[in-house]
Amino acid sequence: MITIASSAHLPEPLDPDAAIFVISVAAQLAGMHPQTLRTYDRLGIVTARRTRGRGRRYSPRDVQRLRLVQHLSQDEGINLEGIKRILAMEAEIERLRRQADDLTMLLQAARTDPRSRTFTADTDGRVQLGRHLVRQLPRALPPA
Repeated sequence: MITIASSAHLPEPLDPDAAIFVISVAAQLAGMHPQTLRTYDRLGIVTARRTRGRGRRYSPRDVQRLRLVQHLSQDEGINLEGIKRILAMEAEIERLRRQADDLTMLLQAARTDPRSRTFTADTDGRVQLGRHLVRQLPRALPPA
């Protein structure tokens, strides 16, 4: 007979940003040599987090990025400088998506609550609908 554990006994989902893999494991998961990871770290392509003893630790998201770097380099023929630019643009797109999602939620809140038809925003990015602080939004533009 097979018993299935209840959801209360299942482990929590893995945080994609948790720095849990040592360099040898991350290299194996990404299909690379550890020295390649050191080079990418030095060049700022995929930067590992450091332990107190200065050891490198990689997250599942880092491993995913390493696989993307390998694909772009080997299969697409893109040089490392081009890969750095692609990764920077992807990060910017993700930041803008989060900001758009935040603004969409804010707009929906303003439309559904008649008391929140008035809003104020300060230079630090805090937005208030009526008298309630809704969200600390990221700045659309860098400070002047």
